[in-house]
Amino acid sequence: MLSINLKERNKKEWRNWSGLVRGLPSSIVYPASIEEVVEIVKTCAAVGWKLRVVGSGHSFTRLVQTDDVLVSLDQLQGVIAVDSEKGIAEVWGGTKLDRLGEELHAFGVAQENLGDINAQSIAGAISTGTHGTGARLGSLATQAVGLTVVIATGETIECSAEQDKELIRAMQVSLGMFGIIVKVKLRVVPSYALRYTSRKISFSQCFDHLDLFKKENRHFEFYWFPYTDVAQIKLTNKTDEVPGTPSRWSYWKVLLMENVLFWVMSECCRIIPRLCKSISRLSAAGVPDVQEVGYSHRIFATPRLVRFNEMEYSVPVDHMRIVLEEIRNAVDRYRFAVHFPIECRYVQGDDVWLSPATGRDSAYIAVHMYRGMEYADFFAKVEDIFRQYGGRPHWGKMHTMRAEQLRSVYPKWDAFLRLRQELDPSGVFLNPYLVEMLELSDQTHELIET
Repeated sequence: MLSINLKERNKKEWRNWSGLVRGLPSSIVYPASIEEVVEIVKTCAAVGWKLRVVGSGHSFTRLVQTDDVLVSLDQLQGVIAVDSEKGIAEVWGGTKLDRLGEELHAFGVAQENLGDINAQSIAGAISTGTHGTGARLGSLATQAVGLTVVIATGETIECSAEQDKELIRAMQVSLGMFGIIVKVKLRVVPSYALRYTSRKISFSQCFDHLDLFKKENRHFEFYWFPYTDVAQIKLTNKTDEVPGTPSRWSYWKVLLMENVLFWVMSECCRIIPRLCKSISRLSAAGVPDVQEVGYSHRIFATPRLVRFNEMEYSVPVDHMRIVLEEIRNAVDRYRFAVHFPIECRYVQGDDVWLSPATGRDSAYIAVHMYRGMEYADFFAKVEDIFRQYGGRPHWGKMHTMRAEQLRSVYPKWDAFLRLRQELDPSGVFLNPYLVEMLELSDQTHELIET
């Protein structure tokens, strides 16, 4: 029997991490078993309610916003089993990445790559195409070799490359539109240590060595500070060194310099936007030289306490240079009030239907704006540049692309929509944002509004 009362009216406003997206779901529910997930889906389908699944609210779009039922998998967390010989770990879909890293490490295994934020749930990270950096490494979705999903009928299905290669390629990045991912089978590798190096170089020198940095390092990313000729490069590679215990001073230095001090400077920019140029230059001048060794899941993660809104696109890997040059020219020409550095990473191409890296090795470029500051003009101009070069949006980041435009950059777009219609014909897993983005029929839109 279902222990969750969907009729109990929720009175708490839901907000995403940045605070930009808000909503008042009629119910927020926390299933503690697959059986409860099934009953929630069946009840919503029978009554005509819509539902969306939330992880940690780290998407910057209205992807999970709903006035109906919001489902959290926070009570479905943890590692279920690890097969070290096969290199497979089965985990609950709601498992947060920080917890996942530690639990896998206790089994002597690790994910082959991660992004720099570890607050997301594994199911949410996979479903939105979350990625790290590494020219020979794919997004987190490519690590998912099996998924257990509760679809709109309440049926629980298993998909893997062995059972149905096309289905899992569609499921891996599905924006939560095919069902609720309750369990994930991940490809894992033996635990490993990384040596992380960060240093400041000139922007022009960084550009001159892009191919070399990308080729010679397992992980390479860089940041350009607007209104400067300064770049911060981050090089991370496997090492046989044994990680020591991080010093308290190192922890507090990161916390103070990269978070508290940057928050103070960001507040100054919010109150007096004309300070952005000076603050960006001050931030660039303070880029530290850092050397650190640690286990992979700890090295990948970076504390992010300063909240912001973000747009990120992938472009073909060879377009990194020209796209960034055009963004730099636009910032100088239009004098946008931006002080956050622009983040640049690399991801190996894949065959996941809606992955921004599908069919091509990709360069990812992200722009940020401090929470509470005007972002629309800056993001619009940058998005125009991305789209000129075949850009595809990160699904969890802000963008304005709609179905007709997305169809032109995703070869499997129509196949994805047909499968979505087959699995969820009544739109149980849709919300108004998705209906708008997918440009679905008026009939489907009426289903959403009912």
